[in-house]
Amino acid sequence: MAAAAAMTGFPQAYLEGKEVKETSSLVTELCRHFYTQGWVSGTGGSITMKVHDASIPKPDQLIVMSPSGVQKERMQPEDMYILSPNGSIISAPSPKPYPNKPPKCTDCAPLFMKNRRLSLGKRLRKLGYKAYEMRNAGAVIHSHGMESCLVTMLNPQAKEFRITHMEMIKGIQGHGYYDELVVPIIENTAYENELTDSLTKAIEAYPKATAVLVRNHGVYIWGDSWIRAKTQAECYHYLFDAAIKLHQLGLDAATPDHGPIRSPTKLSVKSGVKDSQNQTEPPRRCIVLDIEGTTTPITFVTDVLFPYARENVGKHLHLTYDTAETQEDIKLLRSQVEEDLRQGLAGAVPIPHAEEGKDKVIAAVVSNVEAMIKADRKITALKELQGHIWRTGFECNELKSVVFEDVAEALEKWHSSGIKVYIYSSGSRLAQRLLFGNTNYGDLRKYLSGFFDTTIGNKKESKSYKEITETLGVDDPSEILFVTDVYQEATAAKAAGLEAVISIRPGNASLPENHGFKTVTSFSQI
Repeated sequence: MAAAAAMTGFPQAYLEGKEVKETSSLVTELCRHFYTQGWVSGTGGSITMKVHDASIPKPDQLIVMSPSGVQKERMQPEDMYILSPNGSIISAPSPKPYPNKPPKCTDCAPLFMKNRRLSLGKRLRKLGYKAYEMRNAGAVIHSHGMESCLVTMLNPQAKEFRITHMEMIKGIQGHGYYDELVVPIIENTAYENELTDSLTKAIEAYPKATAVLVRNHGVYIWGDSWIRAKTQAECYHYLFDAAIKLHQLGLDAATPDHGPIRSPTKLSVKSGVKDSQNQTEPPRRCIVLDIEGTTTPITFVTDVLFPYARENVGKHLHLTYDTAETQEDIKLLRSQVEEDLRQGLAGAVPIPHAEEGKDKVIAAVVSNVEAMIKADRKITALKELQGHIWRTGFECNELKSVVFEDVAEALEKWHSSGIKVYIYSSGSRLAQRLLFGNTNYGDLRKYLSGFFDTTIGNKKESKSYKEITETLGVDDPSEILFVTDVYQEATAAKAAGLEAVISIRPGNASLPENHGFKTVTSFSQI
């Protein structure tokens, strides 16, 4: 194997060095642990892991892979395969005497490679590059755990696994308690290496996913490090098991209150509601709601929330300046202001770095925030800081949000009918949860399945609604009804294939003549 090692640019001494040995030992340790969990029993399942070396760029690091068809709980470090960055074998384990089987590089290899910018062959290299760019994995775990198999059988036609409002969702990268976790399900094949194409399509179709379920088979889970991959694997298996148990009780894991499993009800705009084109409404699976001017009076935002943030920004920064959260807020704002200065936007002033002193930094941030609020800018940097300020206000009972009287009743009705409701607002997801968790009608979050903010895209761009469609996993964008008070947002949603309705509320801006959209003055009309 010395020649193979030399061809890859890694000397034999490196293959026998500390980093490779430690990674091989770690893989064997994890396999023994996963065996006790029932994830790699019967010689099934596998683990592959990058050899972490700070002196080598991640795409160029070696890979350690457990062999196939062996007793995973009895493996030793010397039983591992060592692969080059392009997926070729540069070190294979020696055969063991009978009754042990000869070592074999796992059939999962092409699947692991796809998640790691690695490949076996020219075709896989091409596909693997895109998947690596989307995932940047440092470790991949393939589990045959019973729960990962059974959860795909709950609905044999389902192409996705969905669950929400479970604490362990917080252990999945990019998700919080109130978010809906979506895992794609692909169909099993006789040989694992035949899953390559369907796994690639699932990775491309679900850019936020860190796992793919294989029906009647198991699950592939990845993370940017072995710790992240292991943590997520534990959380996924917990959530699969919870969904199975809820289903046995006749409860729906995909709804916020985990109530009885129901058949979705079709929604439509009621007769008599304005429809300039006399169109018939298609069935609905999801409703996505704007906040300002749709669920909540515009005056609450402009006359209560914005002034509160503006008046308390300095106090908030002084009290929380040394926290990681506030430092991240300042970092985001500094980056935004630098861009504003390059574009010559009025009101933008440079935000000094920390070494120039806390007071100077805070003064500059306050000045920029006041200008941004005055200009009603819908930018992530501002919305994140505002959300953190409002959180303090709600926690101290200095703020209480307001929704229109028809909103709470409609949310409860849609929820009980099996319709999933989401929020899409320029305010941060934190701010959205605060608003609906502290309303004049109580905590309404139990009726909501998820929250979207401008991190998914600008509300006046159609690509944002295409991304929402992909995230929600509907077969047809028209199964989503978007309700907003802004004509440009409705137009963008319609361009993405969603059905859009414009909300007419007191204080809302006037609409263009012959705008072509249905309108409602109350959610009771939906």
